[in-house]
Amino acid sequence: MSTDRDAGDLELDTVCGTPENPTSDEPLQSLDHHQTHEQELDPVLLWVPSGRRLISGLVGLNVVLLGTALVVGENFNPEGLSHQEPEVFLLVLMGISLIWMFWYLLWARRHPDISPHRDHHAGGVPVIVALLLFAAVSLLLFVFRVGYLMSTRECKPTATLISPFMEAPFLTLQTYLLWAHSKDCIHKHKMITRSGLMMILSTDLLLWLNAVTEDNIHEEIELGKRNGNSTCQCNASAACLGFRKGFEILFPFNIEYYLMAGCLIYVMWKNVGRITGPDHHVTEKKTLYIVCTGGITLGLVFGGLVLAAGVTAFVLYQVYVRQPEFRLTAFFIFYGYHLVVMPIMSLCSLVGLVVQRLERRAREVGPNPSRRLDVVLLMAAALGQLALSYFSVVAALGIGTNGPLGDLDLSYSLLSLLELILQNIFIIEGLHRHPHLTQENKKTDISLLEAKISAPPTVQEQEATKPWAKRVRQEICAFLILSNIMLWLIPAFGVHPQFENGLGKEFFGFTTWFIMMNLGQPLSVFYRMHSVAALTELLISA
Repeated sequence: MSTDRDAGDLELDTVCGTPENPTSDEPLQSLDHHQTHEQELDPVLLWVPSGRRLISGLVGLNVVLLGTALVVGENFNPEGLSHQEPEVFLLVLMGISLIWMFWYLLWARRHPDISPHRDHHAGGVPVIVALLLFAAVSLLLFVFRVGYLMSTRECKPTATLISPFMEAPFLTLQTYLLWAHSKDCIHKHKMITRSGLMMILSTDLLLWLNAVTEDNIHEEIELGKRNGNSTCQCNASAACLGFRKGFEILFPFNIEYYLMAGCLIYVMWKNVGRITGPDHHVTEKKTLYIVCTGGITLGLVFGGLVLAAGVTAFVLYQVYVRQPEFRLTAFFIFYGYHLVVMPIMSLCSLVGLVVQRLERRAREVGPNPSRRLDVVLLMAAALGQLALSYFSVVAALGIGTNGPLGDLDLSYSLLSLLELILQNIFIIEGLHRHPHLTQENKKTDISLLEAKISAPPTVQEQEATKPWAKRVRQEICAFLILSNIMLWLIPAFGVHPQFENGLGKEFFGFTTWFIMMNLGQPLSVFYRMHSVAALTELLISA
């Protein structure tokens, strides 16, 4: 074993190799000897016997809980925190994160051997492209935000005025870190690396929570003007009004950025010290190349129609909803569009599931933090729309639908449940399928270790897929990608008719439904965006 490596290069937890589930092709005896030697050399095990992520995990947990308490406290009792404690806390976290990122990037440049292994599933091309897009729009948002804050600086606290000047470099440097190093499995100074990554992750989560809270405040100002409370408003200048409008329009992209960046940072944190086998790398094809040369036509055509119809519905809704005499028409347009698109998406997901079952591909084995995180995020983000749909169904059972809008809202909720469940099953099943192996006779009594070392004959390498099955899955993925993009754009830019006209508002009351909508809607928006990334990966590996 090389003497210039840090002690403890071999992980003891489930993400990296263990005696029960190794990730490399070393013999079991070598693993045992290597691990025993590492345990003797690594003094950290004396303090962290249950896992090397414990210290950084506990630090991150406490930071997030403290920050959450400060952000929530400011919203429920703003007069109680008179010294801008939440804003100051976020500024301190961003400052610490910037220092660590500068150190890591300079250190990584001088030590190219810090990452002997790479997680090729992490930071895929679609995810990085989406991250760069959200980062670019967020930087543009900061321009509007600074202009708006400077126009109303007389009634804004100092910490709020400073925040965008700290947040912009934090976002820029983090984007570069993820673009250049999201696949790294770092094997040096692992305690410092884990702590630094956990600090960035905590900062992302708190900035996301703070952004969602600010978005809630904007909605409350728009919908609660009847309260007559005095707020910090723009003066009559056109520049201030323009800055505020740009700030409101681009705000959702900033929310999505911090969720996506936090997910990638989490994967980097999980990959610290990870050892990947020689068969871990899978050659990635360019999505555009597949679309251009793969003969995908029906999915693109019908998906394009969904996009065109969605843009038309979005524009008409925005025009009509501002006019009292046409508000009912605006709601009909919104519900009508979704009631046509979601059944088609459900049918496509069901057909995709049938094709996947007919192919009988083997499931990938071995730990994979990025794949595991994809599944968790899909399930967690879907809870937003699922919860809203179930609450709407309960409201309909309690008070009835009370007219055509209630019927449309109930139908929308039921179809949302069906579409989300079928699409989640289709995506998750596809993500766990091996790209090159088909399983003939699966035996459950064979352990993962035996599968890795002895290569049992129950899994044999064959043709990846039948041509017709590949074509069907590619067409379905292309259609679902474009459909989810449209279903992401509509709520991301503030179209929430359920907030004003849903059954839940009448049954649960304005305040309760207001809180539920603003907790569920950001998750729903993130779900659609993450579904696009997952479906793009399925299209690539078809």
